[in-house]
Amino acid sequence: MSDSPETPSIPVNPKIEESWKRELDEEFHKDYFVQLKQFLLTEKQSGAVVYPPGSLIFNAFNTTPFDAVKVVILGQDPYHGPGQAHGLSFSVQMGVKPPPSLVNMFKELHTDVGFKIPAHGNLEKWAQQGVLLLNSSLTVRAGQPASHQGHGWEQFTAAAVKKLSDKREGLVFLLWGKPAQEKEVLIDTLKHHVLKSPHPSPFSADRGFFGCRHFSKANALLKEAGKTPIDWQL
Repeated sequence: MSDSPETPSIPVNPKIEESWKRELDEEFHKDYFVQLKQFLLTEKQSGAVVYPPGSLIFNAFNTTPFDAVKVVILGQDPYHGPGQAHGLSFSVQMGVKPPPSLVNMFKELHTDVGFKIPAHGNLEKWAQQGVLLLNSSLTVRAGQPASHQGHGWEQFTAAAVKKLSDKREGLVFLLWGKPAQEKEVLIDTLKHHVLKSPHPSPFSADRGFFGCRHFSKANALLKEAGKTPIDWQL
């Protein structure tokens, strides 16, 4: 699709960690990504508040380089409340009350590995150890969940999952809920481990998320592969 006055050419040079930039460079030049950037510019020009802040949109990639990834936890949308989202799935910034799904994750961690439940919900420590906390959509309009779905982010994050599947080995993918599990088709299950359960949301956690023991299972798989397990304690 050629550029037109309605969809002007936009410089595409996102600030993203170098190893990921190498892996995903071709995506940044595809029509869908140019259109995605135009959509985000239009949102900004309209005065809409978009989360997370621009500098944190690629936080999952910037905190967990491509070759450092050990575990992948797939989320859906960023949180849409003020000060919550900071580019890591399920995580919230310091000083923000942990949302219900994260509270349920902490409950399962406590049962599974004796996790001491913290007063905060910032998961950066996991990301720094190789847990890619990746949402399917990387932005959202304030107060409007799912408002940026269908504008290209899903294609971009699917490409990231596919790159990990193709170029890495022995990763552990935690797929919670149907939207995350739909990405299983991108993963070579002969090379990687996939653990599935219902979503930790209060609407579904008691249907199999509680008791799934994914955190200890992930560490057992990492140990079997000779990798350092994740210290889940925050």
